[in-house]
Amino acid sequence: MKNYKLILGQNIRAIRNEQKLSQEKLAEISSLHRTYIGSIERGERNISLNNIVIISKALNIKLCELLEGIE
Repeated sequence: MKNYKLILGQNIRAIRNEQKLSQEKLAEISSLHRTYIGSIERGERNISLNNIVIISKALNIKLCELLEGIE
């Protein structure tokens, strides 16, 4: 069974790094806490759909880009 939380977290981290954003900056843009962003990226959180949408908007990407690799 795939670890969907980890796939999502890895996608967020990769896109954030491509945009040269720190976790702190993404947290600031998305109004989420930095430690929450970190735990999402490590696949430790079962993130709500609401927060997935908030993060995709903060990264200025389509929601489907965050879900790549999840089938």
